[in-house]
Amino acid sequence: MVMDLFIVKAKNKKDLEKISDDFLSEKFNVIQIEDNFILMKKRRYGNIYVHALFLLIGLFYIWPLLIVNLAYFTYSYLWASPHVLITTEIKSEDGEILEFNTIDEVIKCGNKLF
Repeated sequence: MVMDLFIVKAKNKKDLEKISDDFLSEKFNVIQIEDNFILMKKRRYGNIYVHALFLLIGLFYIWPLLIVNLAYFTYSYLWASPHVLITTEIKSEDGEILEFNTIDEVIKCGNKLF
């Protein structure tokens, strides 16, 4: 399973900073900053209601559901957390043209529950 990587195009350094500020206001965290890109990530911990359900059933009836709850948390935290690369580059290091996402697409994915 691969984590989500979204790529957003910035026109210049000033636009790069403006877009990163938009993502910071949506609770994305900065992972890496370079001259021509900023890499950000929004951590997901899973749906609170799913955790509560697994916890209650696991504590009182079927204890293996506590392990399922832990696996769900781990999946949400490590693999379901979306990453966004804000860049001024048009081509990748391999010379291929990058496919860009819109800011709204990335924010929508970052805010979804599952």
